[in-house]
Amino acid sequence: MQQHNTNIKEIFTSIQGEGPYVGQKHIFVRFCRCNLNCKYCDTDFDIKNSKKYSPFALFDLLKNNDTDTISFTGGEPLMELEFLEEFLKEYKNKLNKKIYLETNGVLYKNLEKIIDFIDIISMDIKLKSASGMENFNENEKFLDIASKKEVFIKIVFDKNIKDEEIIKTTSIIKKHDSLIILQPKMPMDKDTDIEKIFNKFYKHYKNIRLIPQVHKFLNLL
Repeated sequence: MQQHNTNIKEIFTSIQGEGPYVGQKHIFVRFCRCNLNCKYCDTDFDIKNSKKYSPFALFDLLKNNDTDTISFTGGEPLMELEFLEEFLKEYKNKLNKKIYLETNGVLYKNLEKIIDFIDIISMDIKLKSASGMENFNENEKFLDIASKKEVFIKIVFDKNIKDEEIIKTTSIIKKHDSLIILQPKMPMDKDTDIEKIFNKFYKHYKNIRLIPQVHKFLNLL
């Protein structure tokens, strides 16, 4: 059977620095491409510095790693749908590891094709005030599918956040009662009133936590 190859930027073992699983040891598989162009993005997408992998080659690299969770990140992993489909269908059970998907929460049709193989989903909802991007319609459809599994929503914000963004995001998330992770945009402006912004979210929705990018404080990644 012919396998689909894809470019992978890097593969490394480190400590998860975001969300409710912060502090856990994960294997990170970072893909190159992304379908969005966020203002705060700090990822190098240069394919020239990546390496081509087949699903089997990735399996062969990961099979002896004693870490329990594989974190697919990017970029946007769901852009590599054919590769992920082949890898997960063929090798997930052989690896006996949890699959943790970090995604911008837009490509819901792609998620639907591999949702059965995913264990945990870290889904972004982008705010135009912080990222320059807004995809609420896609986010809502994405969450409808993602909620079949364990999912939490990451929202990066800064001092420019608007009340209508808070109302819209919480209204999307309420029907699934998914956990919201509020993450201040880094580097953080000194005049960002984090507690005030947190309380504005909390007024509309209670299942919420404030967690910064811990790995940057610890200089882990």
